[in-house]
Amino acid sequence: MAEDRRLNKFISDSGFCSRREADKLIAAGRVSVNGHTASVGERVPPGARVQVDGKPIQAETEKVYLAVYKPVGIVCTADTREPYNIVDYINHKERIYPIGRLDKDSEGLILMTSDGDIVNRILRAEGRHEKEYEVRVNKPLTPEFLSRMRSGVPVLGQKTLPAQVTQTGPDAFKIVLVQGLNRQIRRMCEHLGYTVTHLRRIRVMNITLGRMQPGHWRPLSRDELDILMGILNESK
Repeated sequence: MAEDRRLNKFISDSGFCSRREADKLIAAGRVSVNGHTASVGERVPPGARVQVDGKPIQAETEKVYLAVYKPVGIVCTADTREPYNIVDYINHKERIYPIGRLDKDSEGLILMTSDGDIVNRILRAEGRHEKEYEVRVNKPLTPEFLSRMRSGVPVLGQKTLPAQVTQTGPDAFKIVLVQGLNRQIRRMCEHLGYTVTHLRRIRVMNITLGRMQPGHWRPLSRDELDILMGILNESK
């Protein structure tokens, strides 16, 4: 059953503006609910008619949650000044945003959504949510390299958190991170004298890339979304 919610959230969920901007509109007397001038903090019942400056605000559409296979060369930003931004690349009918980053030279799984609340919950560093990658480097791995990658490497003025690392070939490995420093894996390898030649993210929390191909995307399944929400609730 639909529930009432705060007016600023109703306006924000519609995509009209942020909650903070909505509060300013409400305080200025520019918002009405079912014909009366609204007040800050007011709650909106299901089916209410909300208007800003006399123009109706549409109730939120069903939220979108996508698993996307980002190709190399696409940039994880919604900034339209970037010609290769992922939002224009996907060209979804709803307004969606990438959750986090995957650098331009890397490929693989990125989650995208129209749900602004879940973006912040996933990105919270204290959540320590797992992300798994396949990596290939420019020369054979050594036991010392694997040990250092597992225990932590100085990156951007701090030592990286312990990581799960599994060798998968003479010059290849899988790594599971629980933090997201800028270009972290590339910087870790560079610190140890290696250069990454291929990097692909194959998992974010419980969502996996599976058999998806570069440029493809799919909605999250109900089971995937339920498990994802459960993980986020546990990490509150």
